[in-house]
Amino acid sequence: MALALEHLTVIDLSQVMAGPFCCQLLGDLGADVIKVEPIERGDATREATGHRLPHGESAAFLAVNRNKRSIAIDLRTAAGLAAFRRLVASADVVVESFRPGVAARLGVDYPALREINDRLVYASISGFGQTGPYAARPGYDLIAQAMSGIMSVTGDATGTPVKCGVPVADLSAGLLCAVGILSACLSRTITGRGQAVDTSLYDAALAMSVWETAELWATGKAPGRLGSAHRVNAPYEAFPTRDGFLTIGANNTRLWARLCAVLERPDLLDDPRFATNADRVRNRAALSAELGRALSERDTDDWVERLLDAGVPAGPIRDYQQSCADPHTLAREMVVELDHPVEGRVRALGIPVKLSETAGTIRRVPPALGEHTAEILHAAGYSDDEIDALRARGSVA
Repeated sequence: MALALEHLTVIDLSQVMAGPFCCQLLGDLGADVIKVEPIERGDATREATGHRLPHGESAAFLAVNRNKRSIAIDLRTAAGLAAFRRLVASADVVVESFRPGVAARLGVDYPALREINDRLVYASISGFGQTGPYAARPGYDLIAQAMSGIMSVTGDATGTPVKCGVPVADLSAGLLCAVGILSACLSRTITGRGQAVDTSLYDAALAMSVWETAELWATGKAPGRLGSAHRVNAPYEAFPTRDGFLTIGANNTRLWARLCAVLERPDLLDDPRFATNADRVRNRAALSAELGRALSERDTDDWVERLLDAGVPAGPIRDYQQSCADPHTLAREMVVELDHPVEGRVRALGIPVKLSETAGTIRRVPPALGEHTAEILHAAGYSDDEIDALRARGSVA
């Protein structure tokens, strides 16, 4: 079966998470992703001090670098830069995550590369974008969540601000960058010209804040923390049960009535505090207390079954061990097993986009540093002797 992006060549200059995640998505859908890494240590996550697999491979690196080939180049050398530019001449996309200004100093910025390939789509992911007063600042997911407002609305109302449990700024920036790249590639089919794509963790974090900014502009007041509750609907949050927690989304009149019936609390339907959705939002604390008392009488799975049978959206709160073992997760092929040359059989997340005619595939495990250097240079026209000379000079590894 053909792959949707199998004729797309992507050069991945990015490191850590946002850029590599973006390029992995493109690789999953068929793109030939060439990961260009520094020859000394490679992508910074290769040396991450966090979780490692039994034989020493970095779990962080493996998570976002499958379906890529690795070439190790020292861009600070003339020969290394020349090799990189030769790769760019026939590429479709370059993705970089340097702080603004670094790419220009290395000679790999968009104006420089556009001169050798005017069809090139050049995507930049940075902390704050290529323009604006904060462009030169270093950016991390934590900082973007803090400055965008996400942390101000995350956590319990009486607690301190906290970041989301998953790096939403990093990952959403990667997703939005992939959308920008594919949009620019589609535009190129009409114009014949590439263009620059500029995304940032800060912009992505703001873009995820649609409900919160809607509330701000509608009321003139900055929204606060609500725990797991919804800004404009109630009940729509997590509740304690006898043995754990569950979530309920009874966010309209019909579902509210069904919920009261399942809980055997018809009195709540007649309570003027909860007559309409607006009333329930306004009296959310009282509503949560009433529902919490009722739900604490049974176990989570019992309630979920009863609620779903009645047509009320509900689900248990699970940890990742539970969610990754769930039959639905497995049926959707969202947990897969790969044969890694060092670690053996390893598990990874599957491909979240399902295409009916050109389905994505996992064709390559995350590469070793410089594993494909010779292969990639051969394809670019270098002879064995020329590659040996580059190695001898320390320009590639």
